[in-house]
Amino acid sequence: MGIDAMTLYRLGRKLYLRGVPVLPAVLRKAIHYLHGSYIPVEAEIGEGTQLGYGGMGVVIHKDARIGRHCLISHQVTIGGRSGLKDLPVIGDYVRIGAGAKILGNIQIGDFAVIGANAVVVKDVAPGAVVGGIPAREIRKDPDPLATYEREMGLRPQPARHPEAVKPIPSTVSSAAQ
Repeated sequence: MGIDAMTLYRLGRKLYLRGVPVLPAVLRKAIHYLHGSYIPVEAEIGEGTQLGYGGMGVVIHKDARIGRHCLISHQVTIGGRSGLKDLPVIGDYVRIGAGAKILGNIQIGDFAVIGANAVVVKDVAPGAVVGGIPAREIRKDPDPLATYEREMGLRPQPARHPEAVKPIPSTVSSAAQ
């Protein structure tokens, strides 16, 4: 498929911050034509943030702020609800499901999970899992860092059944000892 939208965004963002004229706009247009996305170089997107399926259909407002190491699925919209400055701020390590809409002057806490097709118009607590229209909290993770590390393959999965980790009894009878 070629270069993904985030790679083009990062290159355009570097050029934009260095004051290079024209080229950032050309890269933004390339993102639009190649991926059907609007990811302007003015948007602040943290390092390590990734877009699913190359960023197909993602729309991000130019004044949006997105943290580090977020995972944003396809067809996601991050933008205003009314006016030009009512924009979301998304924390670090947030996962956003396909088709989700995050709208308005709201805060999405670190390690939050936004379900597919959710419409988020209120703040989301750190480590919370939200879904629905409008989005509501489904659960809150007591240790969101550990969960994130497990799901990303950075930490081994815990044993599902405590008996699975019990030592195997010795086959040697106690009389023989």
